[in-house]
Amino acid sequence: MSVAAEKILPLERAFEVVDDLKRQGKRVVFSNGCFDLLHPGHTRYLAEAKKLGDVLVVAVNSDRSVGELKGPGRPVQTERERAEILAALAAVDVVTIFDDRTPRALIARMLPDVLVKGGDWAISEIIGREEVLAAGGRVVGIALSPGFSSSRLIETVVERFESS
Repeated sequence: MSVAAEKILPLERAFEVVDDLKRQGKRVVFSNGCFDLLHPGHTRYLAEAKKLGDVLVVAVNSDRSVGELKGPGRPVQTERERAEILAALAAVDVVTIFDDRTPRALIARMLPDVLVKGGDWAISEIIGREEVLAAGGRVVGIALSPGFSSSRLIETVVERFESS
């Protein structure tokens, strides 16, 4: 088993690990998303998120929930593949997979010190914001790197394939 694979935890184990880290006084940063095709925008975002605390937890949408959110043909990579790629990043400490349409219940249970999303989300629209703020945490929007998008990457591949 690779070191990256050891970072991928079932939800209940991720809760236990986060609870233990918080007892140790570690500042837990949390983000979530589909992360279907990892690109430089993702890696830059996650590196910035990591700077906000001691431990970065990333929750990945399950294949079923990505299909619900993004439509037919998505995700391109399985939830396990997406989790493994994220876990291989130095900035990411824990990866877990969740099956709900939104991460609200997960965030309410984990109550990270810092909840982060991309700057394309208004702070007032970030799911889990109320729970984190009520527990004394922070909610942070991180500026996106222009020109990067999994959806756009898929469109580019399709366009190039169709024109060849």
